[in-house]
Amino acid sequence: MKKMDKKIFEPIDEYEQDLIEALERNDTVLQKPDEERLEVLQESAKETLRLLDTKKQISIKLKEKDLLIIKQKAKEISIPYQNIIQALVHNYAVGKIKLEI
Repeated sequence: MKKMDKKIFEPIDEYEQDLIEALERNDTVLQKPDEERLEVLQESAKETLRLLDTKKQISIKLKEKDLLIIKQKAKEISIPYQNIIQALVHNYAVGKIKLEI
């Protein structure tokens, strides 16, 4: 394993430091979790995905002119203007569109 960049990640305790060093030395043994642990991990993963998929209300300031244009375009295609804004933000977040300034 490649040595971890210390600027990106700093271990929080001695256990974590030992784990990083073991991974860097390839001195680790992977074990399959038992059924009970596997269920806990799967439930945790499902809950994390559920939380990541929830929507969070935010406040944002837009130029009045831009908002009017977005609302007009939304009206033309019969969808709420918030959906257009959500789609733009999502597509930017996942790299489907690039921001040009």
